[in-house]
Amino acid sequence: MEMQFYGAAGGVTGSCHFLRVGDTKLLIDCGMFQGGHDLEEENRTEFGFDAKDIDYLLLTHAHLDHCGRIPLLVKRGFRGEIITTSATRELARLVLMDAAGLAAEEARRSNRRHQRQGGTESAPIYDITDVLDTMDRFGRSADYGQKIEVCAGVSATFGDAGHILGSAWILVEASEAGRQQRIVYSGDLGNRGKPIINPPTPAPQADVIVMETTYGDRLHKAIGPSVGELRDAILDTLKRGGNTIIPTFALERAQDLLYYLREMMNDNQIPANLPVFLDSPMAISATEIFRRHPECFNPGTRENLQHGADPFALRNLHFTRETSESMGINLIKGGALIMAGSGMATGGRVTHHLRHNIWREDSSVIFVGYAAQGTLARRIIDGAKTVRIFGEEVHVAASIYTIGGFSAHADHDELLAWYGDQKPTRTVLVHGEDNGREGIAKVLRARGLQVDCPVIGDRYSL
Repeated sequence: MEMQFYGAAGGVTGSCHFLRVGDTKLLIDCGMFQGGHDLEEENRTEFGFDAKDIDYLLLTHAHLDHCGRIPLLVKRGFRGEIITTSATRELARLVLMDAAGLAAEEARRSNRRHQRQGGTESAPIYDITDVLDTMDRFGRSADYGQKIEVCAGVSATFGDAGHILGSAWILVEASEAGRQQRIVYSGDLGNRGKPIINPPTPAPQADVIVMETTYGDRLHKAIGPSVGELRDAILDTLKRGGNTIIPTFALERAQDLLYYLREMMNDNQIPANLPVFLDSPMAISATEIFRRHPECFNPGTRENLQHGADPFALRNLHFTRETSESMGINLIKGGALIMAGSGMATGGRVTHHLRHNIWREDSSVIFVGYAAQGTLARRIIDGAKTVRIFGEEVHVAASIYTIGGFSAHADHDELLAWYGDQKPTRTVLVHGEDNGREGIAKVLRARGLQVDCPVIGDRYSL
């Protein structure tokens, strides 16, 4: 029995964890790398294993950095079964179809450039047909707390990770040559106090824990003050006469923000007729998927929905699916709140809104989530005076806000609370930069526990 790591080992993207139990080979997640240079090349690289050899893929949740390379896995020969929650299956289809569309668009743009330079053309990393083939690989759906017999000698139990709709940590119980191991993969763990979904359920007792450490070195702001900061930033921007731009992750963050905006409007903290644009086809579709999965909601939100109080309904909310509608928003010179993807400003419609607004002193940009090294969002947050958008150097004059309390990730204390006081034989820290991993490793090692911080390709025998 052995585990090996092929992504999110020394970084926060590309989660891909390999587990061999006897002759059975499993993956936990198969995500895209994001945020660095040469991403196209990095995501095209070999997996480090033969896709044809993988028997099962257990998917923790539908964020692109956990599911984004599954169609490439299928394209390269994976014919096994994908097991995940029902909500994750729906969201993954949405995310992967969007990724295929973006890949095709990027390939067209790249090929035009190569033609001008006399280079060779390249195909997208995968296309919509590959995504449809991938959806055929999804098999059994997992309910929280229900053990699934994956195959002889391997079972999986999905628990609520409280990160996004349908997200899960996974307990794998494996038996080989009379030796049994309980291995927990955290996936991404959620921030407590989220308005719509439940908080993470604690980790079960395990022999090995593989845990994310995205925010392992810091604490989040409390949600109450964070909502207050959001309100004040919106009101200040309205007073100056500009627009408020919020780069928004389509899954969970967009829905949480709609919830808080609705609450602020109901309490007369911001104008009830404030024009709010959700300029993200994926976020719009994700919101519809949310409505279909109240089993993932916390009791309060579920009860409100049952009594007709839609947590996503704002008086002056505009869903903009069409490109022409998105372009029309850029004609608005002030008084609008624009939520658009991507959350790290690595592409998507928000880059257009930033180009039209970030140079204006009367406008604001509010970041409400993690920004990986190398992303446009990170450069803005770090205080860049100019940023390159669509090949143009744009001056940064807008007010820049970073509000950490809306994070979908657990912070240092919440990660340790999920971990509890158990004493596994091995703890493996993944999905974190060096500071994040060290923030957790230091605490666990002080307890006398064995802690590993793998790099890509590292292998551990269990």
